[in-house]
Amino acid sequence: MANGAAAVRLDLDGKPIKPLTICMIGAGGFIGSHLCEKLLNETPHKVLALDVYNDKIKHLLEPDTSEWGERIQFHRINIKHDSRLEGLVKMADLTINLAAICTPADYNTRPLDTIYSNFIDALPVVKYCSENNKRLIHFSTCEVYGKTIGSFLPKDHPLRQDPDFYVLKEDTSPCIFGSIEKQRWSYACAKQLIERLVYAEGAENGLEFTIVRPFNWIGPRMDFIPGIDGPSEGVPRVLACFSNNLLRREPLKLVDGGESQRTFIYIKDAIEAVLLMIENPERANGHIFNVGNPNNEVTVRQLAEMMTKVYSKVSGETAIESPTVDVSSKEFYGEGYDDSDKRIPDMTIINRQLGWNPKTSLWDLLESTLTYQHRTYAEAVKKATSKPVAS
Repeated sequence: MANGAAAVRLDLDGKPIKPLTICMIGAGGFIGSHLCEKLLNETPHKVLALDVYNDKIKHLLEPDTSEWGERIQFHRINIKHDSRLEGLVKMADLTINLAAICTPADYNTRPLDTIYSNFIDALPVVKYCSENNKRLIHFSTCEVYGKTIGSFLPKDHPLRQDPDFYVLKEDTSPCIFGSIEKQRWSYACAKQLIERLVYAEGAENGLEFTIVRPFNWIGPRMDFIPGIDGPSEGVPRVLACFSNNLLRREPLKLVDGGESQRTFIYIKDAIEAVLLMIENPERANGHIFNVGNPNNEVTVRQLAEMMTKVYSKVSGETAIESPTVDVSSKEFYGEGYDDSDKRIPDMTIINRQLGWNPKTSLWDLLESTLTYQHRTYAEAVKKATSKPVAS
Protein backbone atom coordinates (compact mmCIF):
# COMPACT_ATOMS: atom_id res chain seq x y z
CA MET A 1 0.00 0.00 0.00
CA ALA A 2 1.27 3.52 -0.77
CA ASN A 3 2.85 5.57 2.01
CA GLY A 4 0.33 7.04 4.42
CA ALA A 5 -2.44 4.66 3.40
CA ALA A 6 -1.63 2.14 6.19
CA ALA A 7 -1.96 4.64 9.05
CA VAL A 8 -5.45 5.42 10.33
CA ARG A 9 -6.46 8.72 8.79
CA LEU A 10 -8.75 11.11 10.65
CA ASP A 11 -11.35 13.53 9.31
CA LEU A 12 -11.61 17.18 10.35
CA ASP A 13 -13.59 16.19 13.44
CA GLY A 14 -10.98 13.64 14.55
CA LYS A 15 -12.99 10.57 13.50
CA PRO A 16 -11.31 7.67 11.63
CA ILE A 17 -11.94 7.72 7.86
CA LYS A 18 -13.16 4.38 6.58
CA PRO A 19 -11.85 3.17 3.19
CA LEU A 20 -14.33 4.04 0.42
CA THR A 21 -15.07 2.69 -3.03
CA ILE A 22 -15.39 5.71 -5.32
CA CYS A 23 -17.09 5.57 -8.72
CA MET A 24 -15.38 8.37 -10.68
CA ILE A 25 -17.07 9.32 -13.95
CA GLY A 26 -14.64 11.18 -16.22
CA ALA A 27 -11.61 9.74 -14.37
CA GLY A 28 -9.47 9.92 -17.52
CA GLY A 29 -9.66 13.71 -17.83
CA PHE A 30 -7.54 16.52 -16.44
CA ILE A 31 -9.18 16.75 -13.00
CA GLY A 32 -9.88 13.01 -12.80
CA SER A 33 -6.27 12.05 -13.45
CA HIS A 34 -4.96 14.30 -10.66
CA LEU A 35 -7.68 13.12 -8.28
CA CYS A 36 -6.94 9.43 -9.03
CA GLU A 37 -3.24 10.05 -8.32
CA LYS A 38 -3.99 11.73 -5.00
CA LEU A 39 -6.43 9.02 -3.88
CA LEU A 40 -3.98 6.21 -4.72
CA ASN A 41 -0.93 7.96 -3.26
CA GLU A 42 -2.39 9.29 -0.04
CA THR A 43 -5.47 7.27 0.92
CA PRO A 44 -6.67 3.66 1.17
CA HIS A 45 -9.71 4.35 -1.05
CA LYS A 46 -10.53 2.27 -4.13
CA VAL A 47 -11.39 3.89 -7.47
CA LEU A 48 -13.74 2.58 -10.16
CA ALA A 49 -12.45 4.80 -12.99
CA LEU A 50 -15.03 5.35 -15.76
CA ASP A 51 -14.21 7.12 -19.02
CA VAL A 52 -14.01 6.72 -22.78
CA TYR A 53 -10.25 7.45 -22.78
CA ASN A 54 -7.54 6.55 -20.29
CA ASP A 55 -4.42 8.24 -21.76
CA LYS A 56 -3.99 10.58 -18.77
CA ILE A 57 -4.20 7.75 -16.20
CA LYS A 58 -2.29 5.08 -18.16
CA HIS A 59 0.62 5.38 -15.71
CA LEU A 60 -1.75 4.31 -12.91
CA LEU A 61 -3.05 1.27 -14.80
CA GLU A 62 0.21 -0.41 -15.90
CA PRO A 63 0.03 -3.98 -14.49
CA ASP A 64 3.82 -4.41 -14.11
CA THR A 65 4.58 -1.11 -12.42
CA SER A 66 1.36 -0.66 -10.48
CA GLU A 67 1.82 -0.43 -6.74
CA TRP A 68 -1.90 0.06 -6.26
CA GLY A 69 -2.89 -3.61 -6.63
CA GLU A 70 -6.61 -3.78 -7.19
CA ARG A 71 -7.30 -0.27 -5.90
CA ILE A 72 -8.01 1.17 -9.34
CA GLN A 73 -10.11 -0.49 -12.05
CA PHE A 74 -10.67 1.17 -15.41
CA HIS A 75 -14.07 0.73 -17.10
CA ARG A 76 -14.28 2.03 -20.68
CA ILE A 77 -17.77 3.49 -20.59
CA ASN A 78 -19.67 6.23 -22.39
CA ILE A 79 -22.34 7.14 -19.84
CA LYS A 80 -24.73 8.18 -22.64
CA HIS A 81 -25.79 4.61 -23.29
CA ASP A 82 -24.19 1.98 -21.09
CA SER A 83 -26.26 -0.39 -18.98
CA ARG A 84 -23.28 -1.02 -16.67
CA LEU A 85 -23.47 2.45 -15.16
CA GLU A 86 -26.09 1.72 -12.49
CA GLY A 87 -24.25 -1.42 -11.33
CA LEU A 88 -21.02 0.54 -10.88
CA VAL A 89 -22.82 3.30 -8.93
CA LYS A 90 -24.35 0.58 -6.70
CA MET A 91 -20.91 -0.98 -6.07
CA ALA A 92 -19.52 2.33 -4.79
CA ASP A 93 -20.04 4.34 -1.61
CA LEU A 94 -19.68 7.61 -3.45
CA THR A 95 -20.00 8.75 -7.09
CA ILE A 96 -18.01 11.73 -8.41
CA ASN A 97 -19.29 13.05 -11.74
CA LEU A 98 -16.64 14.94 -13.71
CA ALA A 99 -18.00 14.16 -17.20
CA ALA A 100 -18.69 17.27 -19.29
CA ILE A 101 -18.11 19.13 -22.51
CA CYS A 102 -16.37 22.16 -21.01
CA THR A 103 -14.50 23.99 -23.79
CA PRO A 104 -15.87 27.47 -24.68
CA ALA A 105 -15.28 26.95 -28.42
CA ASP A 106 -17.75 24.03 -28.27
CA TYR A 107 -20.55 25.95 -26.51
CA ASN A 108 -20.96 28.03 -29.65
CA THR A 109 -20.41 25.45 -32.37
CA ARG A 110 -21.91 22.38 -30.63
CA PRO A 111 -24.64 23.78 -28.37
CA LEU A 112 -26.79 20.63 -28.63
CA ASP A 113 -23.91 18.33 -27.66
CA THR A 114 -23.05 20.76 -24.87
CA ILE A 115 -26.58 20.71 -23.42
CA TYR A 116 -26.92 16.93 -23.76
CA SER A 117 -23.50 16.24 -22.25
CA ASN A 118 -23.96 18.53 -19.25
CA PHE A 119 -27.64 17.99 -18.50
CA ILE A 120 -29.25 14.98 -20.19
CA ASP A 121 -26.27 12.62 -19.74
CA ALA A 122 -25.96 13.58 -16.07
CA LEU A 123 -29.61 12.74 -15.28
CA PRO A 124 -29.15 8.95 -14.90
CA VAL A 125 -26.14 9.51 -12.59
CA VAL A 126 -28.23 11.66 -10.23
CA LYS A 127 -31.15 9.21 -10.46
CA TYR A 128 -29.03 6.12 -9.67
CA CYS A 129 -27.39 7.85 -6.69
CA SER A 130 -30.75 8.98 -5.34
CA GLU A 131 -32.53 5.64 -5.83
CA ASN A 132 -29.67 3.61 -4.32
CA ASN A 133 -28.93 5.99 -1.40
CA LYS A 134 -25.42 6.73 -2.67
CA ARG A 135 -23.60 9.98 -2.06
CA LEU A 136 -22.87 12.23 -5.07
CA ILE A 137 -20.17 14.86 -5.60
CA HIS A 138 -21.24 16.68 -8.76
CA PHE A 139 -18.84 18.95 -10.65
CA SER A 140 -20.48 22.10 -11.94
CA THR A 141 -18.74 25.31 -13.04
CA CYS A 142 -18.20 28.95 -12.08
CA GLU A 143 -19.95 29.72 -15.40
CA VAL A 144 -23.32 29.18 -13.65
CA TYR A 145 -22.94 32.71 -12.26
CA GLY A 146 -22.84 34.16 -15.78
CA LYS A 147 -22.28 37.92 -15.75
CA THR A 148 -21.73 40.04 -12.66
CA ILE A 149 -24.29 42.63 -11.56
CA GLY A 150 -21.54 45.23 -12.01
CA SER A 151 -21.21 44.45 -15.71
CA PHE A 152 -24.59 46.12 -16.32
CA LEU A 153 -23.41 49.41 -14.83
CA PRO A 154 -21.62 52.13 -16.83
CA LYS A 155 -17.85 51.48 -17.03
CA ASP A 156 -16.96 54.38 -14.74
CA HIS A 157 -19.72 53.70 -12.17
CA PRO A 158 -18.32 53.61 -8.59
CA LEU A 159 -20.46 50.56 -7.68
CA ARG A 160 -18.45 48.50 -10.19
CA GLN A 161 -15.67 48.61 -7.57
CA ASP A 162 -17.99 47.41 -4.78
CA PRO A 163 -17.35 43.68 -4.04
CA ASP A 164 -21.11 43.14 -3.62
CA PHE A 165 -21.38 43.76 -7.36
CA TYR A 166 -18.72 41.33 -8.52
CA VAL A 167 -17.68 38.78 -5.83
CA LEU A 168 -19.58 35.54 -6.49
CA LYS A 169 -21.28 33.87 -3.51
CA GLU A 170 -22.79 30.39 -3.67
CA ASP A 171 -25.86 31.27 -1.60
CA THR A 172 -26.73 34.83 -2.69
CA SER A 173 -25.27 35.78 -6.09
CA PRO A 174 -27.81 35.75 -8.94
CA CYS A 175 -27.10 33.73 -12.09
CA ILE A 176 -27.29 36.12 -15.06
CA PHE A 177 -26.89 34.92 -18.65
CA GLY A 178 -26.90 36.53 -22.08
CA SER A 179 -29.83 36.31 -24.49
CA ILE A 180 -30.90 32.96 -26.01
CA GLU A 181 -29.23 33.74 -29.34
CA LYS A 182 -25.89 33.94 -27.51
CA GLN A 183 -25.31 30.18 -27.63
CA ARG A 184 -22.20 30.46 -25.50
CA TRP A 185 -24.52 30.24 -22.46
CA SER A 186 -25.77 26.75 -23.43
CA TYR A 187 -23.10 25.28 -21.11
CA ALA A 188 -23.87 27.50 -18.13
CA CYS A 189 -27.64 26.94 -18.41
CA ALA A 190 -27.26 23.15 -18.66
CA LYS A 191 -24.92 23.14 -15.66
CA GLN A 192 -27.23 25.37 -13.64
CA LEU A 193 -30.26 23.19 -14.37
CA ILE A 194 -28.48 19.99 -13.29
CA GLU A 195 -27.41 21.80 -10.10
CA ARG A 196 -31.05 22.66 -9.42
CA LEU A 197 -32.05 19.04 -10.06
CA VAL A 198 -29.35 17.70 -7.69
CA TYR A 199 -30.46 20.22 -5.06
CA ALA A 200 -34.12 19.22 -5.53
CA GLU A 201 -33.25 15.50 -5.17
CA GLY A 202 -31.58 16.42 -1.89
CA ALA A 203 -34.58 18.40 -0.67
CA GLU A 204 -37.31 15.98 -1.79
CA ASN A 205 -35.66 12.54 -1.74
CA GLY A 206 -32.80 12.91 0.73
CA LEU A 207 -29.94 12.59 -1.79
CA GLU A 208 -26.60 13.25 -0.06
CA PHE A 209 -24.80 15.62 -2.41
CA THR A 210 -22.00 18.15 -2.72
CA ILE A 211 -21.75 20.51 -5.72
CA VAL A 212 -18.32 21.84 -6.77
CA ARG A 213 -17.95 25.06 -8.75
CA PRO A 214 -14.37 25.18 -10.12
CA PHE A 215 -12.88 28.58 -10.95
CA ASN A 216 -10.29 27.97 -13.70
CA TRP A 217 -8.28 25.04 -12.38
CA ILE A 218 -5.02 24.83 -14.32
CA GLY A 219 -1.94 22.66 -14.35
CA PRO A 220 -0.20 19.79 -16.16
CA ARG A 221 -2.37 17.59 -18.42
CA MET A 222 -4.98 20.29 -18.91
CA ASP A 223 -6.65 20.10 -22.32
CA PHE A 224 -4.73 19.30 -25.49
CA ILE A 225 -2.18 20.84 -27.83
CA PRO A 226 -3.91 21.03 -31.26
CA GLY A 227 -2.44 18.65 -33.83
CA ILE A 228 -0.13 17.01 -31.27
CA ASP A 229 -2.35 15.20 -28.76
CA GLY A 230 -5.70 16.51 -29.93
CA PRO A 231 -7.57 17.53 -33.08
CA SER A 232 -5.67 19.98 -35.29
CA GLU A 233 -8.81 22.07 -35.79
CA GLY A 234 -9.77 22.17 -32.09
CA VAL A 235 -9.66 25.26 -29.89
CA PRO A 236 -8.75 24.33 -26.30
CA ARG A 237 -9.23 26.52 -23.21
CA VAL A 238 -7.09 29.56 -22.55
CA LEU A 239 -4.08 27.91 -20.87
CA ALA A 240 -3.60 25.30 -23.62
CA CYS A 241 -4.38 27.88 -26.33
CA PHE A 242 -1.64 30.18 -25.06
CA SER A 243 0.73 27.22 -24.45
CA ASN A 244 0.20 26.11 -28.05
CA ASN A 245 1.05 29.62 -29.32
CA LEU A 246 4.18 29.78 -27.13
CA LEU A 247 5.37 26.33 -28.25
CA ARG A 248 4.90 27.32 -31.90
CA ARG A 249 6.41 30.80 -31.40
CA GLU A 250 3.18 32.46 -32.56
CA PRO A 251 1.51 35.56 -31.05
CA LEU A 252 -1.00 34.79 -28.27
CA LYS A 253 -4.50 35.63 -29.49
CA LEU A 254 -6.40 37.98 -27.16
CA VAL A 255 -10.14 37.72 -27.71
CA ASP A 256 -11.76 41.19 -27.66
CA GLY A 257 -8.54 42.65 -26.24
CA GLY A 258 -8.23 40.14 -23.38
CA GLU A 259 -10.09 42.46 -21.00
CA SER A 260 -12.07 39.72 -19.19
CA GLN A 261 -10.87 39.14 -15.63
CA ARG A 262 -10.32 35.64 -14.24
CA THR A 263 -8.83 33.94 -11.21
CA PHE A 264 -6.65 30.86 -11.66
CA ILE A 265 -5.94 28.08 -9.19
CA TYR A 266 -3.34 25.30 -9.27
CA ILE A 267 -4.88 21.86 -9.80
CA LYS A 268 -2.98 20.42 -6.82
CA ASP A 269 -4.50 23.03 -4.45
CA ALA A 270 -7.98 22.36 -5.86
CA ILE A 271 -7.65 18.58 -5.47
CA GLU A 272 -6.83 19.10 -1.76
CA ALA A 273 -10.27 20.72 -1.44
CA VAL A 274 -11.97 17.79 -3.22
CA LEU A 275 -10.29 15.26 -0.93
CA LEU A 276 -11.62 17.18 2.09
CA MET A 277 -15.14 16.96 0.60
CA ILE A 278 -14.75 13.20 -0.02
CA GLU A 279 -13.56 12.49 3.51
CA ASN A 280 -15.79 14.90 5.46
CA PRO A 281 -19.32 14.12 4.30
CA GLU A 282 -20.92 15.56 7.42
CA ARG A 283 -19.36 18.94 6.68
CA ALA A 284 -19.73 18.79 2.87
CA ASN A 285 -23.18 17.27 2.27
CA GLY A 286 -25.85 19.70 1.11
CA HIS A 287 -23.29 22.38 0.24
CA ILE A 288 -22.22 24.11 -2.96
CA PHE A 289 -18.53 25.06 -2.86
CA ASN A 290 -16.66 27.64 -4.91
CA VAL A 291 -13.12 26.30 -5.41
CA GLY A 292 -10.79 28.99 -6.71
CA ASN A 293 -8.04 31.39 -5.72
CA PRO A 294 -9.21 35.03 -5.46
CA ASN A 295 -5.58 36.12 -4.93
CA ASN A 296 -4.64 35.02 -8.46
CA GLU A 297 -6.83 37.52 -10.33
CA VAL A 298 -5.65 38.88 -13.69
CA THR A 299 -7.08 40.01 -17.00
CA VAL A 300 -6.58 37.55 -19.85
CA ARG A 301 -4.13 40.08 -21.33
CA GLN A 302 -2.09 40.04 -18.09
CA LEU A 303 -2.18 36.23 -18.12
CA ALA A 304 -0.74 36.26 -21.66
CA GLU A 305 2.04 38.64 -20.60
CA MET A 306 2.90 36.48 -17.55
CA MET A 307 2.87 33.26 -19.55
CA THR A 308 5.20 34.80 -22.16
CA LYS A 309 7.71 35.75 -19.41
CA VAL A 310 7.44 32.41 -17.60
CA TYR A 311 7.81 30.42 -20.83
CA SER A 312 10.95 32.37 -21.75
CA LYS A 313 12.37 31.47 -18.34
CA VAL A 314 11.57 27.72 -18.47
CA SER A 315 12.42 27.20 -22.17
CA GLY A 316 15.42 29.49 -22.48
CA GLU A 317 13.85 31.00 -25.62
CA THR A 318 13.44 34.73 -26.10
CA ALA A 319 9.90 36.00 -26.65
CA ILE A 320 8.87 36.81 -30.23
CA GLU A 321 8.80 40.46 -31.31
CA SER A 322 5.00 40.89 -31.08
CA PRO A 323 3.92 38.41 -28.37
CA THR A 324 0.17 39.14 -28.54
CA VAL A 325 -2.41 39.96 -31.20
CA ASP A 326 -6.01 41.13 -30.72
CA VAL A 327 -8.83 39.19 -32.39
CA SER A 328 -12.59 39.65 -32.21
CA SER A 329 -14.71 37.01 -30.45
CA LYS A 330 -16.69 36.56 -33.67
CA GLU A 331 -13.49 35.78 -35.59
CA PHE A 332 -12.18 33.44 -32.86
CA TYR A 333 -15.34 31.66 -31.64
CA GLY A 334 -17.90 32.44 -34.35
CA GLU A 335 -21.30 34.15 -34.20
CA GLY A 336 -23.19 34.01 -30.90
CA TYR A 337 -20.26 34.33 -28.51
CA ASP A 338 -20.63 36.32 -25.32
CA ASP A 339 -18.54 36.42 -22.16
CA SER A 340 -18.63 37.11 -18.45
CA ASP A 341 -16.57 40.09 -17.40
CA LYS A 342 -15.13 39.03 -14.06
CA ARG A 343 -15.18 35.88 -11.92
CA ILE A 344 -13.99 36.28 -8.33
CA PRO A 345 -15.04 33.48 -5.96
CA ASP A 346 -16.16 34.19 -2.42
CA MET A 347 -14.41 31.59 -0.23
CA THR A 348 -16.44 31.98 2.99
CA ILE A 349 -18.39 28.70 2.82
CA ILE A 350 -15.54 26.33 1.94
CA ASN A 351 -13.31 28.01 4.52
CA ARG A 352 -15.96 27.70 7.23
CA GLN A 353 -16.96 24.10 6.41
CA LEU A 354 -13.62 22.56 5.43
CA GLY A 355 -10.99 25.04 6.65
CA TRP A 356 -9.52 25.09 3.15
CA ASN A 357 -7.52 27.86 1.47
CA PRO A 358 -5.48 27.77 -1.78
CA LYS A 359 -1.71 28.20 -1.46
CA THR A 360 0.02 28.49 -4.86
CA SER A 361 0.68 31.88 -6.47
CA LEU A 362 -0.11 32.46 -10.14
CA TRP A 363 3.59 32.81 -11.05
CA ASP A 364 4.45 29.50 -9.33
CA LEU A 365 1.60 27.55 -10.86
CA LEU A 366 2.41 28.91 -14.34
CA GLU A 367 6.08 27.99 -13.88
CA SER A 368 5.17 24.43 -12.87
CA THR A 369 2.64 24.04 -15.70
CA LEU A 370 4.74 25.57 -18.48
CA THR A 371 7.77 23.50 -17.43
CA TYR A 372 5.54 20.44 -17.95
CA GLN A 373 4.18 21.79 -21.27
CA HIS A 374 7.69 22.50 -22.59
CA ARG A 375 9.08 19.14 -21.46
CA THR A 376 6.11 17.20 -22.87
CA TYR A 377 5.39 18.98 -26.15
CA ALA A 378 8.31 21.12 -27.36
CA GLU A 379 9.98 18.38 -29.44
CA ALA A 380 6.70 17.16 -30.97
CA VAL A 381 5.75 20.72 -31.95
CA LYS A 382 9.21 21.30 -33.51
CA LYS A 383 8.82 18.14 -35.59
CA ALA A 384 5.27 19.07 -36.64
CA THR A 385 6.26 22.59 -37.68
CA SER A 386 9.46 21.58 -39.52
CA LYS A 387 7.81 19.10 -41.91
CA PRO A 388 8.49 20.12 -45.51
CA VAL A 389 5.42 21.49 -47.25
CA ALA A 390 4.53 19.66 -50.49
CA SER A 391 4.82 21.94 -53.51
